[in-house]
Amino acid sequence: MNNATEKQQAISEFIDQAKQQTAGDVTRQNLDVVLEGLKSIAAHREWWDAAQYPAPEGDELQARYLIHEEPDSTYALYLNVMKPGKKIVPHNHTTWACIAAVEGTESNYLYERTDDGSEPGRASLRETGMKRVGPGAGIALLADDIHAVRIEDDSIRHLHMYGLALEKLDRRMAFDMEAGTCKVMPVGVKTRRGDA
Repeated sequence: MNNATEKQQAISEFIDQAKQQTAGDVTRQNLDVVLEGLKSIAAHREWWDAAQYPAPEGDELQARYLIHEEPDSTYALYLNVMKPGKKIVPHNHTTWACIAAVEGTESNYLYERTDDGSEPGRASLRETGMKRVGPGAGIALLADDIHAVRIEDDSIRHLHMYGLALEKLDRRMAFDMEAGTCKVMPVGVKTRRGDA
């Protein structure tokens, strides 16, 4: 079996596993199983190299590649390539998400919302922890979990798996802790098509 065939088969098996684990109510236990599968794919660094998935150029700090997406936009797998200095503000996803490192380490800051969400456009958060995600590690997030990301030291290549494609997430919220506000978060950089 050649490298491309092995990669495609591994991704296909991982997607099947993710579907089985998230068919009903999604729990942290289900996502832990999905995350383990994603980490096993991320461990094949040769599948995610710069020759196939170039780093962002010039002043750009992020390149995002779509690796797999079901016809109904579910089970979307991306490779994110980000350079030091990239920051993503606190946000939720409105769908479950798993992140596993291929190379490099990103800092994930975790938050909980402390207001009741009753006043549109207003929000208050409290930081609850931080998790560094490097090779062999990952993080799983439920739909309402809130995190922020910072790339501080080295460039990273990380796989991101979402229950629904980022381009369809039109209700995820970005939070401004200083201003005490929140608003719908744009998708960010334009997604490039990658070869699975």
